[in-house]
Amino acid sequence: MAAVHYAGVSHRYPGAESLAVDTLELDITDGEFIVLVGPSGCGKSTSLRMLAGLESVESGHIDIDGVDVTSLAPRERDVAMVFQNYALYPNMTVGDNMGFALRNAGMNKADTAVRVLEAARMLELEPLLDRKPGKLSGGQRQRVAMGRAIVRQPKVFCMDEPLSNLDAKLRVSTRAQIAGLQKRLGTTTVYVTHDQVEAMTMGDRVAVLKDGKLQQIASPRELYDNPVNTFVAGFIGSPGMNLVDAPVVDGAAVVGGVRIPAPTQEARVTVGVRSESWDLVGNGVGSVSVAVELIEELGAESFLYGAPPLGSDWTIRNGRLAVRVDRKLAIGLAETVHLVPKLDEVFFFSASTGERL
Repeated sequence: MAAVHYAGVSHRYPGAESLAVDTLELDITDGEFIVLVGPSGCGKSTSLRMLAGLESVESGHIDIDGVDVTSLAPRERDVAMVFQNYALYPNMTVGDNMGFALRNAGMNKADTAVRVLEAARMLELEPLLDRKPGKLSGGQRQRVAMGRAIVRQPKVFCMDEPLSNLDAKLRVSTRAQIAGLQKRLGTTTVYVTHDQVEAMTMGDRVAVLKDGKLQQIASPRELYDNPVNTFVAGFIGSPGMNLVDAPVVDGAAVVGGVRIPAPTQEARVTVGVRSESWDLVGNGVGSVSVAVELIEELGAESFLYGAPPLGSDWTIRNGRLAVRVDRKLAIGLAETVHLVPKLDEVFFFSASTGERL
């Protein structure tokens, strides 16, 4: 186990004008489960691969357990990587796949067998030790890939979108298994995903990246409750926060018939409201009117999506306003609903910079 420190780390791919990772500054404590999340091309996998030694560092340095590993070869870093595509040897059994790295490092057969059996018990793979990967399901293969990393007892686990090849139901159960296993082992883990729900349910802290730059790192709850800018606000949450660009008149943001005291004198401001932070009211006086264009029924809850009336001087960043409602409400398509935001749950962001006000 070990702490990890990214000290102003940057990486640029050959021929690229911009940095893939731009002066990343990140401290990961011993035994912590950190998730790197963001859209495609944000630099999360590159950051992970630099830690594992699979990509070079253009500037800055990376420390593991207080030792600068920037110039060390991957095998010298004591980092175990779990890949998206499992990377199992098809001609080897499950047991041989799990023990391969140990045998390669010179461990004797008896000690290797003990390590493999311990990991197989943790992952419920004992009955499969003599099978080959071609006879396994996707979830079983991923557990074998996890087992291969666990037997090495590394200082750091690096996991690059390990669940992306699994179906939705299996992904939910496997992510719970990985999170529980990490807690039992106590091994420092850096986990990459583009799925923000996965990030929020697994990580002790979540680091949100965009265009190679770290936007915010915090606990899942803190990210949701206190996003530092419009990108984090819109990315975190399912659906993301509603971001409404509205005029400021006499010290208040005006959204439809609603006036919300604004902490800025700028002509326009971005108002953030979560889907659950709206109240439905009976008429359009002093409210926001939205025509329902889409209804998502999710069993325990429902989401309405609608656009502002034509000619409105307020706009929605992603085109539609998302509102969570009681599933028992009978609301139909094309129906107009009237909404009022819960004022103590409203966020304000600069319309020009996107930073939280």
